[in-house]
Amino acid sequence: MLKSRSALAAIAICLGIQACAQQVTAPAGVATPATVSANQAFSAGLPWSDESENALASQGFIATLKDTRILAADGRVVFDAGAYDFAEGAAPDTMNPSLWRHLGLLNNHGLFEVTPGLWQVRGFDISVMSIIATETGYIIVDPLTATETAAAAMSLVHEHIGDKPIVAVIYTHSHGDHFGGVKGIVSDADVAAGKVQIIAPDGFMEHAVSENLIAGPAMSRRANYQFGTRLTPGPAGQGGAGIGTGLPNGSFSLIAPTVTITETGQKLVIDGIEIEFQITPGTEAPSEMNFYLPHLKALCLAENANPTMHNILPPRGALVRDSKAWADYLTESIHLYGARTDVMFVSHGWPRWGQENVASFMATHRDAYKYLHDQSVRLMNKGYTAEEIAEVIALPDSLASKWYNRGYYGTMAHNSKAVYQRYLGWYDANPANLNPWPPEQAAVRYVEAMGGAGKALRTAQKAFNEADYRWAAEVASHLVFADDTNTEARELLAKAFEQMGYQAEGSLWRNMYLTGAVEARVDPSASGMSTLSADVVSAISVEQVFDMLAVRVDPQLADGKSVTIAFVFPDLGESRLVSIRNSVLVHEPGTGQPASATLTMPKAAFLGMIFAGQKPADLVMKGALTISGDPTAAAVLLGVLDPPAAPEPFPIVTP
Repeated sequence: MLKSRSALAAIAICLGIQACAQQVTAPAGVATPATVSANQAFSAGLPWSDESENALASQGFIATLKDTRILAADGRVVFDAGAYDFAEGAAPDTMNPSLWRHLGLLNNHGLFEVTPGLWQVRGFDISVMSIIATETGYIIVDPLTATETAAAAMSLVHEHIGDKPIVAVIYTHSHGDHFGGVKGIVSDADVAAGKVQIIAPDGFMEHAVSENLIAGPAMSRRANYQFGTRLTPGPAGQGGAGIGTGLPNGSFSLIAPTVTITETGQKLVIDGIEIEFQITPGTEAPSEMNFYLPHLKALCLAENANPTMHNILPPRGALVRDSKAWADYLTESIHLYGARTDVMFVSHGWPRWGQENVASFMATHRDAYKYLHDQSVRLMNKGYTAEEIAEVIALPDSLASKWYNRGYYGTMAHNSKAVYQRYLGWYDANPANLNPWPPEQAAVRYVEAMGGAGKALRTAQKAFNEADYRWAAEVASHLVFADDTNTEARELLAKAFEQMGYQAEGSLWRNMYLTGAVEARVDPSASGMSTLSADVVSAISVEQVFDMLAVRVDPQLADGKSVTIAFVFPDLGESRLVSIRNSVLVHEPGTGQPASATLTMPKAAFLGMIFAGQKPADLVMKGALTISGDPTAAAVLLGVLDPPAAPEPFPIVTP
């Protein structure tokens, strides 16, 4: 690598180009002078005189765990709330000063009183658990991601507030970090016996199990980048997750709702506590709701309001969210509850107190999403492409000066592209971009056009030396995709990623850049994240299972195959007709058409065959499956499918 060569060798490499900047060395974990200067300049433009968020993040603190490590039953560390205690004092050179400030506030972990009768546990997970006192017990709101973190949070409640029974659990929306820990605090038996109600918005179960289902492997792999799961928390490492510090590595669970909220204005009385709901579908989640507690004058805005701008399209991938609907539902919240609210709490971050402060926050946060939507569309209609919009769009000072509108989780650049995608898709209408070469083929052509790998590497190094890290990364990426054995190009790519990560205000951008740097140096080995637990699998409908199987059909394996199978599920009173032809799997309800075979089994046996690899013959021997017709039909169907998940994580920053 160039930094280890002699000075004469470095000069020799510079021959043949017009200018050769002084070689810049940047060991891993060290900010360049340009990054130090960039972060200092960035800091100068921040609203440091506004310290209101600092007070909000710590208000009401009661206690935290004596040992901040939350352990699994086998002793494995699931989450360490103290892992981010480094985020104190002056910002290091290797972290954007705004992000450093934000991470320090997120790191306030423990039990907090919001108002008498309402508490939160924060910093034990990426999300927040809220606890509402009832006449005889508690209502738990959003029981975190993992059973272990939820149990640890509840132990703190029992220790400092009182050991009373849980009478209800509210899932505010359909993302796993708001229901995955439920079995750490309540049991299936208590729910079945009616001792605990599970309350969720309309469509919850469908979306809770489906969002990561069809594209699950790709989303899980990309989530490794978004959340920086390969990185160690630290000043030069993982810098939080924007809406929380990090994700736990624990057990994921799900209990189906017993009460569904279907419309705004719907009310429930639970153990003496009245709750009024607002349905907000298609905002931060496809199934989401806010709610209001009249006796406390307290409003929960779920994940529709946060101490940061959120994502209209998460980098991990998802269906594009509707930023206009998001803003419009916040407007509705203001009209419904603004004049009645003394305290507002949410599913990530800290509460806000005082009617005037809450009303100002709701309106200003709403305006940020409305500005994002309206100005992205305005520029789109002037002919700007997604990349051009992202380069110029920025919140006005009146909005950007509010810490809670800054891009620690979602960014204006990424979100504006999502707005463009929602309306116009990926194509920018320029025919040159209609059918471009894929990365590896394009890379070879780019490198050749630059005069070969040597000249291209010198171009990338010159850009790095001049602190143009974006261009250095782009050129180095072409070099790597043209030849992934080019170790100098891979190291330069990693260095460019690192410096951009150290400058990023957004924690997800930082995580993605720094993870890219790791994988530019070392091939990926970490498995993808997954929320496909036994509870989630059991909740999947057979229709959703066949949708999953359809996207796993390998056309080469399926070529020339033709089979039709009737699946009958007596325990569900349901049947589906499934066919393979033209390398396509089609499924439809009913069994009225002729079939090669009929497979009759309970849903559990079917899930075992699909997810646990149980063989049809073994299920027949156990009496769990009966087959009439062609006994090889099931083997034909299973034989044309890709494995359930790739055996190794696919590369992202390398070919």
